[in-house]
Amino acid sequence: MLDKSLIGNDCHVETQTIALNLQSVRSRIAAACAQAGRDAATVTLLAVSKNQPAGAVRAAHAAGQRAFGENYVQEGVDKIAALADLPDLEWHCIGPLQSNKTRLVAEHFDWAHGVDRLKIAERLSAQRPVGKPPLNVCIQINIDGGSSKSGVAPADAPALAQAVHGLPGLRLRGIMTLPDPAPEPEMRAQHARARQLFDALRQAGLPLDTLSMGMSADLEAAIAEGATLVRVGTAIFGARTPKAAHPAD
Repeated sequence: MLDKSLIGNDCHVETQTIALNLQSVRSRIAAACAQAGRDAATVTLLAVSKNQPAGAVRAAHAAGQRAFGENYVQEGVDKIAALADLPDLEWHCIGPLQSNKTRLVAEHFDWAHGVDRLKIAERLSAQRPVGKPPLNVCIQINIDGGSSKSGVAPADAPALAQAVHGLPGLRLRGIMTLPDPAPEPEMRAQHARARQLFDALRQAGLPLDTLSMGMSADLEAAIAEGATLVRVGTAIFGARTPKAAHPAD
């Protein structure tokens, strides 16, 4: 049952809108897969729920969505607690990780996509609670070389991937990229570079199965170049509300 205090007064309209948006995004994924000669089942939709209320996640869950991505650790932890009655949710931390937030990620999330330093991976490994399954990890790659962006340089990715793969408490699943918006040919080229790196890591013997790239505006280009997970927020939930200040952020 939807919590009206969490998603506004007109819950029915909100729920219908999110359900229709999800249907539209899934149709886009299916069409892109058909165009690329791929099975749509090979692409996971990650609903990016950052800056969205917990009730919006409930609405998406009611429409069949199970995997959700949060950029801000404390916001995500609060949302996980608010939605603890939905045990089949899968939570992905997709923002850059700082050392002072690794324990929260290790304790509460199922995936971490923003690993770009061995120190962060080691902390996640040490802090993953005993009894929980390994934390699924994607290494973030600075695929377009932005000087102020998070992510390891492509040339340094193989060494980091090998080191992360050997850590207990973690399961290295793949790589994640977040290139700056660009015209489609340039975006396709960035996604192609990520796919080449992904394939090279697999050929080096790493058991990777996740290529996390593509968002609302470029999911078709990402799927054409081999994405197995696309991160979509605006096309599902609409424009985000400004992030409220949190004492722990």
